[in-house]
Amino acid sequence: MTDWHPTAGLPVLRRRAALIRQVRAFFDGRGLLEVETPLMAGAPAMDPNLDSLGVRRPDGRPAWLQTSPEYAMKRLLAAGSGDIWQLTRAFRGGERGRHHNPEFTLLEWYRVGWDHHALMQEVAELAAEVAGARPVEHWTYRDAFLTFAGVDPFDAPLAELQAHASDPALVPVLGDDRDAWLDLILSREVSPRLGQGRMSFVTDFPASQAALARLRPGEPPVAERFELFMDGLEIANGYHELADPREQRRRFLAERDARGPAGAALPVDERLLAALEAGMPPCAGVALGVDRLLMVALGLERIDRVWAFPDEHA
Repeated sequence: MTDWHPTAGLPVLRRRAALIRQVRAFFDGRGLLEVETPLMAGAPAMDPNLDSLGVRRPDGRPAWLQTSPEYAMKRLLAAGSGDIWQLTRAFRGGERGRHHNPEFTLLEWYRVGWDHHALMQEVAELAAEVAGARPVEHWTYRDAFLTFAGVDPFDAPLAELQAHASDPALVPVLGDDRDAWLDLILSREVSPRLGQGRMSFVTDFPASQAALARLRPGEPPVAERFELFMDGLEIANGYHELADPREQRRRFLAERDARGPAGAALPVDERLLAALEAGMPPCAGVALGVDRLLMVALGLERIDRVWAFPDEHA
């Protein structure tokens, strides 16, 4: 066997260690509590775009490797933790490529009493400390699509979105899933042009893409959610967090249904819903991809260059 060497060079691994020290100093200096939550969860992510990896506990009960520590951290918030942060591993099946590894490092934190606008400022401050200062710009989801793809994501008919398929074979695959077409256009036409020499925040996502974010009424209603892009890469995804247990259950069940027959057997995270019922304080939270932020800081093109042993070498 000849592939035992790390794919990241030792200088990069030293820079990675320095980044972790920077992150810890950043949050220690701001008084946030560092927490740890289990990597194995009793319920998977409901988002049909996320593939939770299933495992078995020693007693045979099913469990899933976390795609994010979000559910568990919100239970801590409901228990009165106050502002918290965590640096952890997360796992997502079906994700391997230039910018993806099934196992990756995630930084997640929550600010009680903040909205997503206030949190965006703090995200920019952390990113500047790690990757260097850059100008900051803000786009709405609609304006970014109009500027870079020439399409209105809220009003364009489905046929107009489908016309952006470079491969006609995609049409039967994505079908009439409007959000799938928007994700395709975002990944191929919009995001590569964001964050070039700057930090680009995108806000006001369609309500159908709210995930665990609050909705802001209007025409159309939009999700109080943001994403940060640097050098064409999505670096962070944040929400003004949904705290309504009934609405959260409704979304979980709708997402489970969207998975089709395979989703019917998946359990909903009842502990999270109970925590929301008990009362999670108003807050904003964000998940930031540490590997990608390091790629940007070092000008590297592949996630393999910042991981010692990516999936094929683990």
